[in-house]
Amino acid sequence: MAATDQPTPATVASTTVSSPTAPSTGTDLAAGAVGGKTVVADSVVSKVAGIAAREVPGVFALGGGAARAFGAVRDVIGSTDLGQGVRVEVGETEVAADVTIVVDYPVAMTQVADQVRTAVAGAVEQLVGLQVSEVNVSIVDVHIPGDDDED
Repeated sequence: MAATDQPTPATVASTTVSSPTAPSTGTDLAAGAVGGKTVVADSVVSKVAGIAAREVPGVFALGGGAARAFGAVRDVIGSTDLGQGVRVEVGETEVAADVTIVVDYPVAMTQVADQVRTAVAGAVEQLVGLQVSEVNVSIVDVHIPGDDDED
């Protein structure tokens, strides 16, 4: 990569991302002995965060009304946006995320938001290797069972 090229995705130094489960190669190379860097696209970070948020009990959907409407159309044609409802700002070493959710009724909404925050931060830190500075959770709707015709 030329010195003037600046990648827009997150760049994680190879020495900060390690694979503790990597099989031994039989050589005595220390971790991080091979130079280079790993570039993780912002869309990948969004997908990781979106998948983690969806796995939290009490989260019915991600995204606001318009995003969910487009998501329903994508689902019909067989394409799913796993980053829907997630916006990330990725720096060199850290990430800030905004997650928009719809919660199930009746759940303790602040507890669901805390669990989403914990799940997103854990997944991004573990899978992407970047520190998470903040995860902002916006609850934009509540899903009431039986009201699916209105969603």
